[in-house]
Amino acid sequence: MQTTILGRTNLTVSRMGLGAGGHSRLGRNADLTDAQSADLVRRALDHGVNFIDTAEGYGTEAIIGQALQGRDRTAVVLSTKKSTRNEQVTPDTLQTSLDQSLKHLGTDYIDLYNLHGVVPQDYAYLVNDIYPALQKAQQQGKIRFLGLSEMFNEDFEHTMLQQALADDLWDVLMVGFNLLNQTARANVFAQAIAQNVGIQIMFAVRKALSHPDNLREFTDALVEKGQIDPADLRLSSGRSLDAFPDFLLSEAPSLPDAAYRFCRDEPGVHVVLSGTGNADHLDANLASFARPPLTQETRNRLVHIFRRVNSTTGQAV
Repeated sequence: MQTTILGRTNLTVSRMGLGAGGHSRLGRNADLTDAQSADLVRRALDHGVNFIDTAEGYGTEAIIGQALQGRDRTAVVLSTKKSTRNEQVTPDTLQTSLDQSLKHLGTDYIDLYNLHGVVPQDYAYLVNDIYPALQKAQQQGKIRFLGLSEMFNEDFEHTMLQQALADDLWDVLMVGFNLLNQTARANVFAQAIAQNVGIQIMFAVRKALSHPDNLREFTDALVEKGQIDPADLRLSSGRSLDAFPDFLLSEAPSLPDAAYRFCRDEPGVHVVLSGTGNADHLDANLASFARPPLTQETRNRLVHIFRRVNSTTGQAV
């Protein structure tokens, strides 16, 4: 497993992070027992994944805590999140949530504690009223580093994260980014690189990138919206492999594989989150992160095709 330094935190992290939310939630949505889900976490750890992301709202913190029993806590980077969307967050509720997360995770400190699902209209309040409570928790040794996650499906162009970068208060940002919607490159990553802010990626694979038929449906809709030039999807020569997305699948065994590698090798990206609900799927994801980069020609073509897209996350057209 490749590793890197997570920006200004100086934490060494695996390029693949185990995401404990999303559709899979470590198999909770596939009727795995807690013990079986904990085995999935241990399997990822045994294959070199050392970054695990969860949240109070996922219902998986206790599973991760179970998986870490008997393990070297210092070898794992734990990230969890306090929900903010449509919730009245106060310093007291933050403290209660943090203490509950510590209990569920079976640890006395969290490496990265994030405010979760922050929208632009809530950002100022969270900075003015909640950030001091986060700093207090840091001083108490309960939190090492502070982060934010955005509501990508409400904030396609990362307005909130641009505010956060301007303030330069946050060590790590969780960003929605994939090969369809690449707006974070200019709107987030360029400034994050300048400030040495850590970046973890969510939405690397969503419905549009799960199967070629889904991707064609999404690209057709984006052509209708005028966000993709249909000429960019046509053959550039007589070779069938030039068609979209065949040229991509000519160097990747699947669309999810290509999607993960596209995100992993984007400048400024440190960790790409990958969720799973079973061992075979986990192994396929691990294999993707072990593969070499996509060719520069392929990357350039993907950047060109989707250069104007700012209306989708890949989850819904």
